[in-house]
Amino acid sequence: MPFSCTGSTGYENLSHNKEPWIIRRDLTASNVAVSDRRAVFVGAEAYTEAGGNIIRDLFTEDRGGFYEDAALLDRLALDRLERTAAEVQEAEGWKWVQAYIDWPHAHGMRRTYPQMVELSEEQEAAYGAAQEEHERLSAEWEDADVDLPPEVDQRLAELEAEIERIDGLRYAYDPDEITRGGVFVVLNHDGEARIERGFIHPEDEAPAPEEDESADGETVIDGVRVNGDGEIIGEDGAYDEDGNHVSALDAEDEEAEEDGKPLSDSLIRDLTAHRTLALRLALGEQPDMALIAVTHALAAQTFYRGGGDAHALEIRPLSASLGGHADGIEDTAAAKALADRHAGWAADMPRDVADLWGFIAGLDHASVMALFAHCAAQTVNALKLPWEQNKRHAHATADRLATAVALDMTAHWTPTVRAYFGRVTKAQILAAVREALGDEAAEQIADKKKQEMAEAAEQLLAGTGWLPPVLRTERPAWLAVDEQQEAPAMEDEPFAVAAE
Repeated sequence: MPFSCTGSTGYENLSHNKEPWIIRRDLTASNVAVSDRRAVFVGAEAYTEAGGNIIRDLFTEDRGGFYEDAALLDRLALDRLERTAAEVQEAEGWKWVQAYIDWPHAHGMRRTYPQMVELSEEQEAAYGAAQEEHERLSAEWEDADVDLPPEVDQRLAELEAEIERIDGLRYAYDPDEITRGGVFVVLNHDGEARIERGFIHPEDEAPAPEEDESADGETVIDGVRVNGDGEIIGEDGAYDEDGNHVSALDAEDEEAEEDGKPLSDSLIRDLTAHRTLALRLALGEQPDMALIAVTHALAAQTFYRGGGDAHALEIRPLSASLGGHADGIEDTAAAKALADRHAGWAADMPRDVADLWGFIAGLDHASVMALFAHCAAQTVNALKLPWEQNKRHAHATADRLATAVALDMTAHWTPTVRAYFGRVTKAQILAAVREALGDEAAEQIADKKKQEMAEAAEQLLAGTGWLPPVLRTERPAWLAVDEQQEAPAMEDEPFAVAAE
């Protein structure tokens, strides 16, 4: 059950709020491997002190085994996450905190990020002094033939910690966002607590600024112009005081006779159509500026609330949520790396989207390319869904993209009981073992029950680099040529696992 300290945000810790795959896991889980992130986080000592039992495998080199009571392990892990969440809230002042073992995919909240702030004179002075002393000590002992004295080693560690602390003060959340926002504390893939800050419930969002009325009292509501009395002004003109229709051209001529009046809507449309055509022609002749414009359009919508109206290119980036398609995907190392990269860019972005163009235009070419690549990457969709039967060409393109970037899924996915073997048939388990290790290895586990077979397959295939066909990447042509030239050295490889 998630821990929540939400005030009046309306979040309740009820079992029916869990996602379906979490419920399935809770109902089917029995033993938990000692390598499981929950086991690593809680630790054997805390688990056994709480009355849990560990089944040890004396016949494996690492004396692996299983925690018998998955429910107890979950409770102990959540208790520890709750304590961490409470500490974060007390120290930082967030409106709410929530602790979960698995990432809450359907939270439905916008996220904010810390922005660069100016350090005080005292902080800058302390930073400079710490750096200077660290450099002096490092230079003093750099060429020494003896080990660092304990006091020097300790002092260097203290200075490094002080430098890192002050560096951390260069980025901060807006105090208003802290009073309205909250924090998730979840269990990371490596068995450590993962703290993610800056989430804001829709009802806690700051109210949008009101639209400014024009000088004649007109305003725009949902794309429709209305006058000061709330009457709709049609695209083809307005109506006079007697209810007679006034054509657009008549209105234009009438306005033109009055000094100081703005240009008519129809004339502005005409002129800006010509300007749009000219911009299309000019931008197509300047690739470097086109890169900035596309990057601006993508970044405005990727990083800003309401950024969809802040760019001149009609490009709409879509990013499919993956949380509902793969159990625990948000807790993986790849998800953390992507989130960190996104947070790094978000921290550098100006607070106001109106300043985004100048920010991007001021970046060096390599940085613009990096930002463009990040925004483009957010839109990748290689999902294969059973109800999408018309995406054959998109899937083929995703395969070509994987080859082009030399995607190696062995760095991001491992065949485990939870991820694969517990979800396929016994025949498919044996086929995987046979493909990776040969007939003899498959025959050794052929008479086992499904759960035992899956667990044995996980251990047998660990470190082999085996992947199911859907995750394999076709090798690039240039690599295939190199492999042909080095054919004798590749004879022991039973199958192509990925592009390297």
